[in-house]
Amino acid sequence: MTIDNGHGEQVSSPATVLNEVTASVSGAVVQIGTLHGSVHVRSERERAIPRQLPPAPYRFTGRTDELTKITAAVDNADNTGATIVAIGGLGGIGKTCLALHWAHFNAQRFPDGHLFVDLRGFSPNGDPTRPAAVLRGFLDALGIPPAEIPVDLDALAGQYRSLVADRRMLIVLDNARDTSQVAMLLPTSPDCVVLVTSRHYLSELATRHGAQSVDVDVLPDAQARQLLGSHLGTARLAAEPGVVTELVECCAGLPLALGIVAARALRHPGFPLAVLAEELRDHATRLDGLQADEIPMNLRAVFSWSLQSLTSDAITLFRLLGLTPGPEIGLQAALSLAGTPQARTSLRELESAHLITQPVAGRYRLHDLIRIYATEQVKHHAADPPDDALRRLVDFYLHTAFSGERLLDPARVPIHLVPPVPGCRPQPLRDQTEAMAWFVAEYRYLLAAQRLAEHRGWHGTVWQLAWAMDTFHWRRGLVHDQLAVWRAGLMASDRENDRDGQLRAHRRLGYAYSRVGKHRKAVEHLEHALTMAEQAGDRISQAQTHRALTVTWGRQSNDLRALKHAISALQLFEDLDDPVGRADMLNSAGWHSIHLGQYLEARRYCEKALVLHRQHHSRQGEAYTLSSLACLAHSTGDHLEALGRYRQALALFREIGHMYQEANVLEQLGRIHVTLGNHQEARGVWHHARLLCQQQNRTTDADRIQRHLDQLNGPG
Repeated sequence: MTIDNGHGEQVSSPATVLNEVTASVSGAVVQIGTLHGSVHVRSERERAIPRQLPPAPYRFTGRTDELTKITAAVDNADNTGATIVAIGGLGGIGKTCLALHWAHFNAQRFPDGHLFVDLRGFSPNGDPTRPAAVLRGFLDALGIPPAEIPVDLDALAGQYRSLVADRRMLIVLDNARDTSQVAMLLPTSPDCVVLVTSRHYLSELATRHGAQSVDVDVLPDAQARQLLGSHLGTARLAAEPGVVTELVECCAGLPLALGIVAARALRHPGFPLAVLAEELRDHATRLDGLQADEIPMNLRAVFSWSLQSLTSDAITLFRLLGLTPGPEIGLQAALSLAGTPQARTSLRELESAHLITQPVAGRYRLHDLIRIYATEQVKHHAADPPDDALRRLVDFYLHTAFSGERLLDPARVPIHLVPPVPGCRPQPLRDQTEAMAWFVAEYRYLLAAQRLAEHRGWHGTVWQLAWAMDTFHWRRGLVHDQLAVWRAGLMASDRENDRDGQLRAHRRLGYAYSRVGKHRKAVEHLEHALTMAEQAGDRISQAQTHRALTVTWGRQSNDLRALKHAISALQLFEDLDDPVGRADMLNSAGWHSIHLGQYLEARRYCEKALVLHRQHHSRQGEAYTLSSLACLAHSTGDHLEALGRYRQALALFREIGHMYQEANVLEQLGRIHVTLGNHQEARGVWHHARLLCQQQNRTTDADRIQRHLDQLNGPG
């Protein structure tokens, strides 16, 4: 339809113009107005610029490294699509605060707006928000009238991506449950940045969509203290510095816990912080103290939300992990705790949910407060069998340590162990190197396992664990620990009236007391052990106890009595047809003969010992005997031979990881170097020897070596 415009020209009517514009503009808002008889049509939508970010976090503290990683991910994007940063971590760790702080600080980089949604992936009320609902909210924020918003999910996603295709926008997807919840919400524009926070590690978001991961860890102590100070004021913290340190430790770097402490302290500004610290001190009630009036400020509730997404097997393992002795657990130990090899899958699930971490490959750690929560969960779920699980775990440590001990000292007469309980999977160890590495990695947990066995009343296991750690203790110079575990072993044996355990405990305590310089107590225990062995007609124990008395009297420089016990042990080992035991005592007889000035007898003893040790591949015995021959050479004036023998012994002790004897040989090497005029070499080996003694808490030995150095350096 046309009309005359008054100037003799035929033009389309307004209705026709409206129809044409409507037909040519797909999905655009058309504005029509009449001004002075003319029609005005807007063919492009006036863009809505959403500003949906919640307020910036109050008193944000620290997180410099994490903020830098997010910025680097954005700045170094490859421009093939939207930049996606997945921020992961434990509930209450501060993921949302980190995302919002970065978003507000960088808001000016996104002139076309900011979208935000809480996806409620771990919400206590209701199901996670569906992608369709999120997209409708985003389209509404972008100015699309409700009538023009599609119903179909794919159409919703297509319209959303079309709208943001040429915009520089920030989209924050908070509290995502999994990748499927966020996949439809991802724009394709390289000018858009998406921050996704989740308690789960979103592996598919990384592999399929190129997300960069930024994991949020606990706050270091200094930043935790700073966060408390930002809430409570530096004056209040300065008034009770020791208490503040304790509060920080109780919160274990978890920002939510620190926020709860701050909230409770602010509620009673006149109360000393010590009142709050007293409430948090007890592990059993700590979570009671770490809750405020509002549910989001309740640690138990926050932790429980993370469990909702786990399988039943993972939840069961999570609860059992709370019972483990020590802050970490190795993979093989965890498999025994669970009683099933399928536990690997559950461990991966728990790690993905940030309920456990893997600080190094094959070792898993629970946050301190998570551990307390997990322990509570065991108490509240009787269906989980903690006694069976802990028995499997302790058996894992006992049987693996036993096999490690057998590798370190194959000539030692073994104790008898009953088979491990069903479901326990002791770790196979192939050689001495692997055994020493296992002991080093698991040592703290072996000690904790012994305490656990003691607490559970598994008395035989207590002294058996002490036995299984003996060679490691000796080689590493952990004499005070050796003393402690055998004290526990003796107490456990006494409770059961276990004669075998008692005899071994008295003998090993004799060794340990001798090594810490308490010789009278050492002799008391060893004589008691010898009496028990003689009464029982136990010739093996008699021989072993005479050997221990040889060492003890030798440490008191009573070489005559030491030699007497060495000869007694030598005769018993010969009768028992024990060639390595015989070689050990030949060497001991030679050593004490040297100190008695009986050099010919000493050489005869030591050379026989060296042959036997080499025949039976006893590297430790060979090293001891080489040390004796070095001492003999030094005593008879052949210092070059002494130097060579000591170097051979040192290499062997280092090969088997015998750090205690390494320090002793280094001290003797220093003496030889001084005799030969090699003062610089003497300083070097004595410095090393002193350091080893200090590491082993051998204060007397370290002081003696320092005096060697002082004399060598001279006055001033």
